[in-house]
Amino acid sequence: MVSKTNRKLERERRHKRVRTKLSGTAERPRLCVHRSNSNIYVQVIDDVNGNTICQASTLDKEIKEKHANKVAAKEVGTLIAKRATAKNIKEVVFDRGGYIYHGVVKEVAEAAREGGLEF
Repeated sequence: MVSKTNRKLERERRHKRVRTKLSGTAERPRLCVHRSNSNIYVQVIDDVNGNTICQASTLDKEIKEKHANKVAAKEVGTLIAKRATAKNIKEVVFDRGGYIYHGVVKEVAEAAREGGLEF
């Protein structure tokens, strides 16, 4: 009998595999994306010191769209780019969190690039 695959477990395995090769420093921090069914969360993380430099999500007051869709993802991407450039961060390493680079994750990345972040 064929068993059903656990999608959450498979995503976590992909994320662990990517995180062994990917790390953020103070000069080039990691832009980490997490999406849930209801919200999108993005953080800029310095893994050497273990600090979150800045963050943005659909729960912020500046975001008008309060759902986990492409419109909200664009707003979150531009907001994280604005907050990162305010802290003099120009280059980041993109961590898609084990998610497929498609849809919401892609919109966050493209909006962050348009906002001035390089990756």
